[in-house]
Amino acid sequence: MDTLDHTFQTFEVREPTPGVVVVTLNRPDRYNAMTNTMFLEMEQLAWGLESEKDCRVVILTGNGRAFCSGYDLADADELPNLGALGMLDQQERAARALSAVRGMRVPVIAAVNGPAAGGGLSLALAADIRLANETATFNAAFVKIGLSAGDLGSSWLLTRLIGPARTSEICFTGRIVHAREAADIGLVNTLVGNDTDVVDAALALADQIVVNSPGGVEISKRALQANLEAGSYAAALELENRGQALLTRSSDMGEALAAFKEKRPPIFEGK
Repeated sequence: MDTLDHTFQTFEVREPTPGVVVVTLNRPDRYNAMTNTMFLEMEQLAWGLESEKDCRVVILTGNGRAFCSGYDLADADELPNLGALGMLDQQERAARALSAVRGMRVPVIAAVNGPAAGGGLSLALAADIRLANETATFNAAFVKIGLSAGDLGSSWLLTRLIGPARTSEICFTGRIVHAREAADIGLVNTLVGNDTDVVDAALALADQIVVNSPGGVEISKRALQANLEAGSYAAALELENRGQALLTRSSDMGEALAAFKEKRPPIFEGK
């Protein structure tokens, strides 16, 4: 993949197994806090991987003891001086980055290896699937510094993930949600024990995804995301029907049926 040859200031990018890309936020001295450079690179990376047809799954994690501690408070002193339009520009820069991650055609797995605070929580929520180790924590930290906990999509995504009442309590208090509670309330899919590395667990999950047809996984993701916003059951059915009709035109469906009859693993080409 050409994108893997690019050098980023705020990430490390590798492909440990074919089709699976691990993106590691790499500012461990700042607990992988977000900067404008990171937002720019995040958007560039998402668009770059979007064009890589061999890319099947993306895993996000953090270097060191944190997943992502949110916006770097070393840069926050300037925020009150930006003015309304300047602050809007700042927010939209960050929002474009996380929107690009969420909008990727392939599944995104967050391997949360420590604190995910503020924008870090929003980044974890932008993933399709979240795994966490026992050191992971989550909090909507911005209420602690006079800003809204509704930031970078968190008010929309978290409400749909764990419900409005739990979201309200977590956001209004700004309290820390520890890993065990996060698993219990559905904020994370799986809590990984300390004897297993959370990235290794994410890689094992990715292996289960890449054996399926590329088109089937991509259209499934489109349907799941789009139907979160569908206005009716009928609209959701219409979208699903179009996706299924499209996929029957793919050679992968014929290959899957042939492999089933011949009792062998299918060989998908993503065409």
